[in-house]
Amino acid sequence: MLALSSAELTILDWIALHCHTPWLDAVVPWITRLGDGGILWIILALVLLILPKERLVGAQAALALILHVVLCNLLVKNLVGRIRPFELAGIDQLLVALPDDPSFPSGHSAASFAVVTVLFCNKHPLRWPALIAAVLIALSRLYLYVHYPTDVLAGVLLGTLCGFLAVGLWRKLAARRGMQMEKADTQTHTES
Repeated sequence: MLALSSAELTILDWIALHCHTPWLDAVVPWITRLGDGGILWIILALVLLILPKERLVGAQAALALILHVVLCNLLVKNLVGRIRPFELAGIDQLLVALPDDPSFPSGHSAASFAVVTVLFCNKHPLRWPALIAAVLIALSRLYLYVHYPTDVLAGVLLGTLCGFLAVGLWRKLAARRGMQMEKADTQTHTES
């Protein structure tokens, strides 16, 4: 993993050399903060849960975020324990606070794509703006030198998996509940 990490530093160095501008240095930390702790996606899930016509999507988004926390933050990050790129490169000043958790996978990217996947599975009107926000958050992690490209890619893939799992589990539960309701309905009519 260390050899791969060293090779990926070349990409991050290229970004640092060719993409940094004062304007982006001011904007990108703000973009990444939208993903801190999954805050943008938690707020979106809560708003959807509050709106009666959006509760189904909100519940699936909340489930996707729970799956993301368990799989990404509690399981994979701790199992892999990858050192952050700024640590490997010996950088001690960043445009954001120095993260102290393992690097692989990107939690910002995973949370973002977990919710985006739920929105796409439900053909929700917010799916395209959410995708743009998710891509910007994921790219911000590279710009800020806090994740390797493979961290971000793994976060996108893991988040997408969490989104699909949440939708699939929810639909399976709904189908099972529908069958139980149908059964109870049939029993009530038979007894009458």
